[in-house]
Amino acid sequence: MEVATAVLSEETVSARVERLPLSGWHVRMMSIAGLAHFSDAFDSLAIAFVLPVLVGLWKIAPAEIGFLISAGYVGQILGAIAFGWLAERVGRRGALRLTVVVISVLSLACAFSWNYFSFFVFRTIQGLGLGGEVPVAATYMNEISAANFRGRIVVLLQSVFAFGIVITSLVSIWIVPHLGWQWMFFIGALPALLAIWLRRLMPESPRWLASRGRLDEADEGLKIIENKVSRNGKVALAALPVEFPLLVKERATIASLFRGQYLGRTLTVWGLMLCTSIVGYSLLTWMPTIYRTVFKLPVEQTLQYGLVGSIASFLGVISAAFLVDAIGRRPAFMLGFFGSAAALGILWKIALQVSPVYVVALAAVGLYFISVLLSGLYLYVPEIYPTRMRALGAGCGSAWLRLGSIIGPSLVGWILGVSDLTTVFLMFAVVGVIGGLLMLLFAIETRGRVLEELAP
Repeated sequence: MEVATAVLSEETVSARVERLPLSGWHVRMMSIAGLAHFSDAFDSLAIAFVLPVLVGLWKIAPAEIGFLISAGYVGQILGAIAFGWLAERVGRRGALRLTVVVISVLSLACAFSWNYFSFFVFRTIQGLGLGGEVPVAATYMNEISAANFRGRIVVLLQSVFAFGIVITSLVSIWIVPHLGWQWMFFIGALPALLAIWLRRLMPESPRWLASRGRLDEADEGLKIIENKVSRNGKVALAALPVEFPLLVKERATIASLFRGQYLGRTLTVWGLMLCTSIVGYSLLTWMPTIYRTVFKLPVEQTLQYGLVGSIASFLGVISAAFLVDAIGRRPAFMLGFFGSAAALGILWKIALQVSPVYVVALAAVGLYFISVLLSGLYLYVPEIYPTRMRALGAGCGSAWLRLGSIIGPSLVGWILGVSDLTTVFLMFAVVGVIGGLLMLLFAIETRGRVLEELAP
């Protein structure tokens, strides 16, 4: 289609987004979405740092630990799908706002838990918001970013999640011993303030508005964005492209994820999400408790060692922000899977024969590599679906990430009950290899390609 002379259409709206250079406006949108990401990370990982206290307080058995870690992820599966669907109906901004409300209100409820069961219930409900926030925010940033910088900005958004994990670790080292575990959840309730201002701070995605036939709103919003990016016309914008892919006009449903070329893409990313979360989230949530229960280390030391893993995860996300555009999505993700499998495979052989310091170091290496996937997949999955079902595809893919977050921690608890720690690391290594092979054999490369070219 010749966009340069075409009337207002879904194609011209997307073409206008693609010509926008990386600007301070994009950074502001990333920062706003990042605040939601930060609250998600804090509330998701707070449990890893209060569990060493709750285990003794409520006399929780190893198998129950795994179920408690997984409780939030049950809600997250439902939340990822539900908010992905909602984002296609009411918009990216409205869905994101609601996720922040759910996260904050239920964090406050968790702080007032009085036993194992009440905490389990509140964590499950909170999971609805936790599961929906990340895929909706990632979809939004994908849709407002041009192909030449989309990888960097979306993965940098994910780095805020990883940074939230580091801050959660740092805060927990002082908060949990001195103020009590409840204060981790009081702090987690603060982002409710963001929801009040989100509508004013963040415009709706022009691509989504255009896909819903709301072309005048998309045009009006884009004029404001173009004015800000061009600094009131002081910075010249690139000319609209002469050619732009024609888009399919149809209403998308969950069944659309399994039609034509999207069937193979859907099954592949579900497998990638599952493998990533079994390794990544199990390491993040279980390692502090393993240091406490297997190696019999003091609570304060277990929290410090947990911080080492959180920092390694953050560094992995930062590395991914450069790798996905420098070498491509597929090579970066294969490096993440196989690198993690190598480190965890070594732990399979030596975990019970060496000082805990070596376990901490190798587990951190494993977390570093797998975190390339934990961040990068939220860039990759929205890229392979069209606007009409992008949030839905990202939400359903995220549901498999959350499913792995249930299966992984539960498997760790079960394995520790019937075997030993080395078997846990063997399981992690095998899953990492499977993920790497899935990426090698079935994934497509998306680096530098316009969204509408990848998925018309």
